Amino acid sequence: MTEDNINGLSFEDALAELDQIVRGLEGGTLKLDAAVQAFERGVKLRRHCEAKLAEVEARVEALVQGVDGQLTARPLE
Repeated sequence: MTEDNINGLSFEDALAELDQIVRGLEGGTLKLDAAVQAFERGVKLRRHCEAKLAEVEARVEALVQGVDGQLTARPLE
């Protein structure tokens, strides 16, 4: 899977793949080249997950409570 394919992954799919990579690396059965490639992909998946979380955090922060107690959305800046 290429980096372009990572960008198309949902947070949950990327996290699941990252979990598989971690388990594979922790197992210690991968040859060195495969381990390095898996590690590199894991770094890209982690960055993708962090970006997805930042997007969600920005959306959540856009919700503010008005004086009447109602939640309203404000545009992101």
